[in-house]
Amino acid sequence: MVLEAYQSAAAQMTLENPGCGMRWEILAGIGKIESGHANGGQVAANGDVVPRIVGPALDGNGFAAIGDSDGGRWDGDTVWDRAVGPMQFIPGTWKTFGVDGNGDGVVDPHNVFDATLAAAEYLCASGGNLATDAGLRAALYRYNPSETYVNNVMAWIRSYDNGSGYVTETPGPG
Repeated sequence: MVLEAYQSAAAQMTLENPGCGMRWEILAGIGKIESGHANGGQVAANGDVVPRIVGPALDGNGFAAIGDSDGGRWDGDTVWDRAVGPMQFIPGTWKTFGVDGNGDGVVDPHNVFDATLAAAEYLCASGGNLATDAGLRAALYRYNPSETYVNNVMAWIRSYDNGSGYVTETPGPG
């Protein structure tokens, strides 16, 4: 079902914004790094991730300090924000880019269809072309401003592009 969510989001973005160059492999690369594809596909029939995926408190200890922006609605934390869902959205970013990807009338970062379509929207929002290496890298860097993150996601995208679905070593910075 997670693969279906990646493919559906990419297809919808291709219709909405064909110049963006969205492909399902891009979303799969992010989903692999962010949540291990929703903890190995642990999703309900409607696409809700079970159990919910909530990252560590963004309290400035090893992560950026981001105070609560959602009253704990998505992350259960009323002091600090935490990245949520299979694509690990910070609640403030979810507030801007969250969408209903499965048509159930609910916009939920803990739903794999909603989260992957929101990720596609976010990646395409800057107007870059993800079909180019530079455009893709720039969009991934906006998603998570870490060169190591970008390199890891790129390695997984390449593995899905070549059909292996396997990365032999974690790429370093550079």
